Amino acid sequence: MHKREVVEAIKSYVRAANYISAIQVYLKDNFLLERELKADDIKPRLLGHWGTCPGINFVYANLNNLTNKYKLNLMFVLGPGHGFPALQANLFIEGTLKEFYKEAQINKKGLSYISKNFSWPGGFPSHSNPGAPGVILEGGELGYSLSTSYGAVLDNPDLIVACLIGDGEAETGATATAWHLNKLVDPISNGIVLPILHLNGYKISGPTIYGRMGDKELKELFSGYGYECFIVEEPNIYESMIDTLETCYKKIKDIKNSKNAFNKLPMIILRSPKGWTGIKQLHGEKLEDNCLSHQVIAKDARINKDDLLALETWFRSYKFNSLFDLKKGFNKEINSIIPKNKIGMNKHTYAWKNYKKLKLPSVTKFYHRLNRPGANNSSSMIKSGEYLSEVFKLNKNFRLFSPDETYSNKLDAVFKNTKRSFLLPLEKWDRDFARNGKVIEMLSEHSLQGLAQGYVLTGRHSIFASYEAFIEVVSSMADQYEKFLRVSRKIKWRKDIPSFNYILTSSGWRQEHNGFSHQNPKFITGMLEKPLGLSKVYFPADANTSLLVLQECLKSKNRINIIVAGKTNEFNWLDLGLATKELKKGLMIWDFASDNNPDVVFCSIGDYLTKEALAAISYLKTIAPDVRIRLVNILELSSIGIGNKSKLSLKEFEYYFTKDKPVIFNYHGYPNDIKSMLFNYKNLDRFFVNGYIEHGSTTTPFDMHVMNKTDRFNLVINALELLVKSGKLKKEDSDRLIEIFKEKLRKHHQYIIENGIDMDEIIDWKWKKY
Repeated sequence: MHKREVVEAIKSYVRAANYISAIQVYLKDNFLLERELKADDIKPRLLGHWGTCPGINFVYANLNNLTNKYKLNLMFVLGPGHGFPALQANLFIEGTLKEFYKEAQINKKGLSYISKNFSWPGGFPSHSNPGAPGVILEGGELGYSLSTSYGAVLDNPDLIVACLIGDGEAETGATATAWHLNKLVDPISNGIVLPILHLNGYKISGPTIYGRMGDKELKELFSGYGYECFIVEEPNIYESMIDTLETCYKKIKDIKNSKNAFNKLPMIILRSPKGWTGIKQLHGEKLEDNCLSHQVIAKDARINKDDLLALETWFRSYKFNSLFDLKKGFNKEINSIIPKNKIGMNKHTYAWKNYKKLKLPSVTKFYHRLNRPGANNSSSMIKSGEYLSEVFKLNKNFRLFSPDETYSNKLDAVFKNTKRSFLLPLEKWDRDFARNGKVIEMLSEHSLQGLAQGYVLTGRHSIFASYEAFIEVVSSMADQYEKFLRVSRKIKWRKDIPSFNYILTSSGWRQEHNGFSHQNPKFITGMLEKPLGLSKVYFPADANTSLLVLQECLKSKNRINIIVAGKTNEFNWLDLGLATKELKKGLMIWDFASDNNPDVVFCSIGDYLTKEALAAISYLKTIAPDVRIRLVNILELSSIGIGNKSKLSLKEFEYYFTKDKPVIFNYHGYPNDIKSMLFNYKNLDRFFVNGYIEHGSTTTPFDMHVMNKTDRFNLVINALELLVKSGKLKKEDSDRLIEIFKEKLRKHHQYIIENGIDMDEIIDWKWKKY
């Protein structure tokens, strides 16, 4: 086709897409304006965002043309998800939508179907969503499109992801850090992201920062970020976009063949008016190229004749009937630029088409054999690192994402079989870096979460490892991802995908050296509050159990898994057989620390908390040998109802916790996590929950427990008080014993102040069979 013909075809396509975008927001009837527009044709509630749609349609049409010309493997990621009317319009025009929604045929009925059902109860949502083909990002909460795009191109060397970033979105911290992923994602061994920054100049009620920056300033900024920046704007915006995309594609091909250590990637800045081609003015107010066109313009069309007339005049300006036949659909001009390999059908956006199970090594190669509980010790993270190193060796579809913490979290054994990715110059003392390493480290949890989401939602496997306290930075992103996953379960054509796996280590219980700022288990609470049991939170009590949990999480599908485990050397309690048994049920009575028909039950959840519970039991059996004790360890919290409200029957619950005996929980996180679950059960006054209660500082490891009353001494005191209430101990005997342990607490405080470390009684403690 001659360039002039291509320009006219793209213009026609954009006119059609703009019309369909607009009527989705407004019309419940008369979709082709076959008669005069009436108030009754207007939806009673006008929901949606018009302002960004024309720019999206312009970009998508041009990407279609480029893809069609070069038969590209191209994916489109939309940052401003509120522009969904535009995305839906394009999926309809190219014929992707009808592949998944039989009602969306490219005819009058199909057009009526998508328009009537947009932002309508039981219909299509107002934002990008899992029900839309080709979508791997909702974009309701802004900021994550660029990092998600970089995640999608990892290990997909033939893929180009065109990522449209809104200028409002570009103001977010998440986007600000994501620009630097070009220094961590090798464009030769991976695919390439083409960022398109859409400057329509306005947010909801005012100008954007980027929209008011000059061209020179913008080019200098993004050049410093490592991009070659091309600006597309009027005049001749259509011709300019065609030429610019051609130039960018040529540069992408050159980069793929380059041997340079680092190449500046092309990016496009598109300047187009907010609400482009819409109503120019209404009621004396400027709408086009102003913030007032961000959402719904002429919003009183049902009750105001001026609004209704302006709306009809606007719709008719697109001359849609000249572009669309009631039976045959769109004209040849529009169809001429639609590629056979439709953008919305790109195989990488359908994760299940790319999903391959990981080849996982046997845990037996890594675990510690035990002849008795506590006979040896090891680090959960060191063992996990050794296991993950083998996973890297066996697989090409696996990645580890972490802030600058792989070494700190003791997962560095992975570097036996891979490296950290880095494209900028390195010094000779920089270790474990390579341009195509499978570990990506960046001190931006936002970018890492986005990378992992893009990687998983295109069918691959990953681990996101972080300090427990700072994973809370991405709690909102994780919430958005969980919503995406939950809705996906209801979409029949969305199939299995790998689980999203977190490792949370360097927990608050061993952040006594860094202090209060590093102590925060809140992320766990947020994920446990979700319905349907999509999130599973594991608290392996030792390294052997951690290995089994890690293997289980990497095998799983369609879930969010959170492994909470320490990195310090701690006792191993369970052999592989017992650990496997506990993993299957999620909890277990630890027989080696339990009596039949107990007088009191301890329940431990978390590695450090389990150690304190066992120490408390050993003290109790020494000072009150006739007291019968049971220890229940919970490995995975949904096993007792949290995150999945009916996992244990009442009969099963009473098997573990008895019908009426006092139960003392020693829990890794906030006590209310457990208390909220216990409302389902009887005799609430017999349950006592200890956990992190926001007491912390720079102190000793044991003092962290003392400050939060999860230590062995306070647990003993707690048990002695309860045994008096239940009549198992005389008050005078209990008071005498309690005073002994209060004195131990006083000695502890005095000792750490004088010596700066914990008492030998704490450091040298070992479990002994009683």
